[in-house]
Amino acid sequence: MQAIYNISQLCFFKGIKHAVLSPGSRCAPLTISFARQTEIQKYIIPDERSAAFIGLGLSRITQLPTVLICTSGSAAYNYAPAVAEAYFQHIPLLILTADRPPEWIDQLDGQTIRQTNIYGNHVKGSFTLPVDTLHPDANWQVERMVNEAINLASQFPKGPVHINIPLREPFYPKGEIEFSNSIKIIETMKSSLVLDESTKNNLLKELSQYKKILVVAGQSIANKELTEVLSKLDIPVVTDIISNHAFSGNIKNHDLFLTSKNESEQALKPELLITFGNSIISKSLKLFLRKNTPSAHWHIQESGAVADTFQSLTKHISVEPLYFFKELIKGKAVTLPYKELWQEADTSVSKKIRDFIKNESLFSEFEAAYKLINQLPDHSVFHLANSMPVRYANAIGLKNSTIEVVANRGTSGIDGVISTAYGTALATDKLVTVLTGDMTFLYDRNAFWNNYLPSNLRIVILNNQGGGIFRMIDGPASQPEGEEYFVTKQNLTAENTLKDFDVEYIQVDDRTGFEKELNDFFKTAGKSKVMEVMTDGIVNTKLWKKFKETLNL
Repeated sequence: MQAIYNISQLCFFKGIKHAVLSPGSRCAPLTISFARQTEIQKYIIPDERSAAFIGLGLSRITQLPTVLICTSGSAAYNYAPAVAEAYFQHIPLLILTADRPPEWIDQLDGQTIRQTNIYGNHVKGSFTLPVDTLHPDANWQVERMVNEAINLASQFPKGPVHINIPLREPFYPKGEIEFSNSIKIIETMKSSLVLDESTKNNLLKELSQYKKILVVAGQSIANKELTEVLSKLDIPVVTDIISNHAFSGNIKNHDLFLTSKNESEQALKPELLITFGNSIISKSLKLFLRKNTPSAHWHIQESGAVADTFQSLTKHISVEPLYFFKELIKGKAVTLPYKELWQEADTSVSKKIRDFIKNESLFSEFEAAYKLINQLPDHSVFHLANSMPVRYANAIGLKNSTIEVVANRGTSGIDGVISTAYGTALATDKLVTVLTGDMTFLYDRNAFWNNYLPSNLRIVILNNQGGGIFRMIDGPASQPEGEEYFVTKQNLTAENTLKDFDVEYIQVDDRTGFEKELNDFFKTAGKSKVMEVMTDGIVNTKLWKKFKETLNL
């Protein structure tokens, strides 16, 4: 087992900081190795699905691979949702799954499934270690593969990498284990990608032909220098809330005004579209750009596959966005009248949101989301659940550029949201606030089933007793089966779950109670806090439609 014991030491030498382990017998050599590697922070999480999402949250903050370790069989399959999320969000993970020896696969042995390439095309790479490692060449193979896997997970675009590890008994050492002092380390040196003068001049020449240039930022890691450069452009910059590039003057309410029925939409059509980052939340923006096809679309990304989300891609420019905007765009393209058109539309919608919230007599989850967003502490992390919370937040927009926004928008599922936020809170000293619906919270209750309750975690649950989004969208809302088969009404609250795990719990059901509790919600409590906001799903739908009517949607 010496080659297996050395894996934790190799991970330490490669700069890995965190490992998330789930109990099991087949993975005992890995567990013991990491347990005795004192330089890596370990978390023991019983539920593998939650464990993988907690690892995702850790890696999202550190941008380093978090190690996931589980036993053989279905345990490995429970990692799959988080692995897919990490793949599409470009988050590094190193997945170590213990396995039966190859001769026992398909022989009806316990906890034995086909684990080779179990995650299919949702990992950057998949390796299987040799089952016998006594020969020096086999030891070299193990160390080489682990080096390759860590390097691959860390290279742009980052992502999950899987190592399947078949192990024979006995698993448990009879005494102390020792780490080798001569472990093979393979480093990858990063180089800066730049454009040669000829390419740069050709791009500048093409750039000068366009008067209407639009920049769209997809989901990104915050970069203060890039945000500052973007803020000085005479070009409209559209930022979904998950782009992490908000600044004064950016376009943040596009999801609302681009669905307007007025005649100004055609005037907003770009001639050149420039994009960077990953996914876009706004369906309105996607439909607008697919309908109003620009003459050219440049996507800025260092390397890797590029999606043609808006069906207009003409160039993939393989450099970092900061380099591109500093070298080519800053001071080169002036489209000020076009920028003003976008800003006027954005400002108008911002005012209508404020007026609606101020004047509406009935309390709704939309109002709760609006007031929460406007009271988030500076320099904190805001984690958005999918379905209506992320849509409300994207419609409202973020005014404070010091707040980092996180969301599982790789696969956009409701699974693992609380666990991901949990991992985020473990990786940072900043306050982490989650906005979630009741279904998403209940789906991931096992996030609390561990011994690492972070004091910097705050969760606001918008409980409308079901999947309220299915009342908002036209298809299921118009069907007689809508309430039973789509909304799936339920009468549960979070109270009993949170009592079990000793989490401070607050429940409110009106505007006065919400505003009162929100004033103290972010104060240090020594443990996690959850506020459950009880609202009427029918009222929420009615007010959301009423608000849209004020925008002529």
